[in-house]
Amino acid sequence: MTELTDLGVAAIRDGVRTGGFSAREVADAFIVKVSKAKALNAFLVETPDHALAAADAADAARAAGETLKPLAGVPIGMKDLFCTKGVASTAASHILEGFTPPYESTVSGKLWDAGAGMLGKLNMDQFAMGSSNETSYFGNVISPWRRADGGNAPLAPGGSSGGSSAAIAARLCPAATGTDTGGSIRQPAAFTGISGIKPTYGRCSRWGVVAFASSLDQAGPMARDVRDCAIMLEAMTGFDPKDSTSLDLAVPKWEAGLSSSLAGKRIGIPKEYRVDNMPAEIEALWQQGIDWARDAGAEIVEVSLPHTKYALPAYYIIAPAEASSNLARYDGVRYGLRDLPEGANLQDMYAATRAAGFGDEVKRRIMIGTYVLSAGFYDAYYTQAQKVRTLIARDFERAWESCDLLLTPTAPSAAFALGEKSADPIAMYLNDVFTVPSSLAGLPAMSVPGGLDKNGLPLGLQIIGKPLDEQGVLNAGLALEERAGFVARPEAWW
Repeated sequence: MTELTDLGVAAIRDGVRTGGFSAREVADAFIVKVSKAKALNAFLVETPDHALAAADAADAARAAGETLKPLAGVPIGMKDLFCTKGVASTAASHILEGFTPPYESTVSGKLWDAGAGMLGKLNMDQFAMGSSNETSYFGNVISPWRRADGGNAPLAPGGSSGGSSAAIAARLCPAATGTDTGGSIRQPAAFTGISGIKPTYGRCSRWGVVAFASSLDQAGPMARDVRDCAIMLEAMTGFDPKDSTSLDLAVPKWEAGLSSSLAGKRIGIPKEYRVDNMPAEIEALWQQGIDWARDAGAEIVEVSLPHTKYALPAYYIIAPAEASSNLARYDGVRYGLRDLPEGANLQDMYAATRAAGFGDEVKRRIMIGTYVLSAGFYDAYYTQAQKVRTLIARDFERAWESCDLLLTPTAPSAAFALGEKSADPIAMYLNDVFTVPSSLAGLPAMSVPGGLDKNGLPLGLQIIGKPLDEQGVLNAGLALEERAGFVARPEAWW
């Protein structure tokens, strides 16, 4: 018999609507699962009362014969980057430890309005800066996956949305929110065998989301499969006048538009994504994805994105520069941590608070960002990086003349062991080599699981689409999902 915690968003929604089970039963099952999985460190705060209140509202609406909301009965996890009214929202940092916002982020508010309940706040890399979920002040998240060859070193769940990816893969929640600045939805999705989509920049409001790099940050859903991502995305998106970058567009019916046929579509294969020393398994999965796309009716064409090799260095100038500006607000004056040494003046308080409140990776990026924005280096670094960003966007625009979508690997490897790359920031940054270009261009992109490597760990395939073509991305993801038939899941060791 299928356990309720094995069900995804669509199955829970439909089961509650038809009376197959109550929303309360679903919430109770996930609450118990979360309480027993503390070894993963995926949840920073558990909010069973929130999940139960939403479940009871769904059950009461059904008993009264009312039309149920789109996510009625669905309990989800909320990345700790989203401010949630009355619930601690810390961005997994010490400097915001104990901060309880008196307001709700637009995205989380939309999800509650759609009937979802919150199981808790999910762990993440501090201020979303990281690719392994090792920079959290509250300790790293551990992937629920283990190597099949007997290696028992704990694995990274990816980052920064590692708490979200681990919780979904471990069946602690059917779906969760994530944020993607340079790949932080897609890379952890690939590492844990789930799906995740970064929509076009501006689709989801950034209001109430703790800022990292404002021109790149974008919220998106992570879930078991493509359909669940489509359902979540519909609930999360929409125009928000409180966000100046929010797109004033109607929300498409992405779930209703799902189709796994790619007939008439041209799928581009960017030759520059064949990087040096790419593992043979990644290359083989990519070729398998190409074959699946062709089987779904797509025409395969080779395209060129010549400035791809400059994407990673450009990103690691632009993102830290914006971070150094955004994180200047954390100074010990208005909220969060305050470290006030005896006899200290205002400048001393600033320095002491920021030294104590920020982790090493956050400090590193603030220092880089401050350096590239300084008077002597602004033109040499930041201005040049923005020019490169424009060239990368133009590469994609030219590619769309010959194709409708792009297919690439999501990450250059499967999940690595915790600690394996933490001492080498450059090696860590290279995890984003396939995801950063589409982030710089503000394009929709999705990761879907394609198979397992020789050690039994998930590998992901990435689909990149034209601006606002989330439907095309979701459909291609569904086509790959159906052909991959990925049903593997981690064994419950936790």
